[in-house]
Amino acid sequence: MSLEYSITYSAENQYENWIGEAFWQFLIIPLANDTQSFISVDFSNSINADNQFSTNGYGFRTIRVHPKQRFKLISFEAVFKLIKQESNPFDFNSGSDPASDFERIGDIDFKVDFEPFLKATLFTHLPPEHHLIFQFDRNLTVWDNLQALNHWTYLHIQFKAGVTSVHTTLAEVINMKHGVCQDFAHLFCAISRSNGIPTRYVSGYLHQGIGYLGDSQMHAWVEAFLPSIGWVGFDPTNNLLANSDYIKIAHGKDYSDCSPLKGVIYGKGSNETSHTVQVSAQQQQ
Repeated sequence: MSLEYSITYSAENQYENWIGEAFWQFLIIPLANDTQSFISVDFSNSINADNQFSTNGYGFRTIRVHPKQRFKLISFEAVFKLIKQESNPFDFNSGSDPASDFERIGDIDFKVDFEPFLKATLFTHLPPEHHLIFQFDRNLTVWDNLQALNHWTYLHIQFKAGVTSVHTTLAEVINMKHGVCQDFAHLFCAISRSNGIPTRYVSGYLHQGIGYLGDSQMHAWVEAFLPSIGWVGFDPTNNLLANSDYIKIAHGKDYSDCSPLKGVIYGKGSNETSHTVQVSAQQQQ
């Protein structure tokens, strides 16, 4: 069975003074893969600036906008329609023994192959005083340890919008025990990587309205590499495995690789920015 999704991404930027020039890059297009296929992609802006599609360094599609006229207000709207195949996130054999799992992740070739997703970053740096905050049990498989970490992260942080920002450090999140989806994802990445498991930060859309925690913009979860299985998606914000309700856009080392909007503005004064995302789905006939 499959679902037809409609996703509307809206953003508005308002500036105190005239903006003479601006460059934006949007990383908001759902990824085309084995479980996601496109019907249509539409993107527009209120001042009719040219939009160009490109590919970033990780191979994900982006939209670049470069207005050639002055403005104080600009809005953007993207509408994506796609088909998502329903899948069972537990549909794999997790029966490897713990010893072979940990022998594999300790192999030097394994570490070299997955080096980008084993390193700590600015947002996934685990403070020394918290190195033992969650320890893997080597009597359990990597799969069992990651499920336990997913559940522990879900319990350790309480979801609360507005208490953190994109600049909040992991130390602050751990001490506050409050945050949003990117904070859950960063903490999971930090602990998983410190235990030798390659882990990717993932950005995307979540079909809400059925009890999931998350905000009204974008969602973040993680993908961890299990030696006997491959990449598996975990959502510590909701204590779930990523299933058919999760629509992936991109992955990277942390939020900075997956930020939905990056740009440079040439102008002075204050500005206000707002973003909203609406996701709806219906069963395909």
